[in-house]
Amino acid sequence: MTHTTYDGLPVAAEAPFGAAIVVYRRAATGLEFLVLHRAHDGPAFEGDWAWTPPAGARRPDEDPDACAKRELYEETKLDLPLQLTTHGSADWLVYMAHAPTDALVVLDAEHDRFEWVTADPAARLCRPDRVSAQLRAVAASLGA
Repeated sequence: MTHTTYDGLPVAAEAPFGAAIVVYRRAATGLEFLVLHRAHDGPAFEGDWAWTPPAGARRPDEDPDACAKRELYEETKLDLPLQLTTHGSADWLVYMAHAPTDALVVLDAEHDRFEWVTADPAARLCRPDRVSAQLRAVAASLGA
């Protein structure tokens, strides 16, 4: 069976299948987290997978670190140092990245908007629960 992304690109047949990158910045109000709204179901959609940190599938034979770096750049145009966390799984890795407060986010066509929000609102936006739990775990490790 061939696995592909929503837009038909091949996905790695072995784990890890992809990566999420929890991007944070230190603002005057405290730690803020970057969440992206997916455009697939329209701007009003607020269900599962509507909001997520930057994330995506690993391509066949792609190094997991390279996947995370590529996905972050493709979705946001951010080129940041990544740190692998222990908050993912064998199937889906979770990284974190610190962004400067003046970082310019440029979205790809897959997303229609983004927000920088503190940990609790970010976790409430990001569903299903496994996505929210990953974000909360990274936030807790940062003291948020």
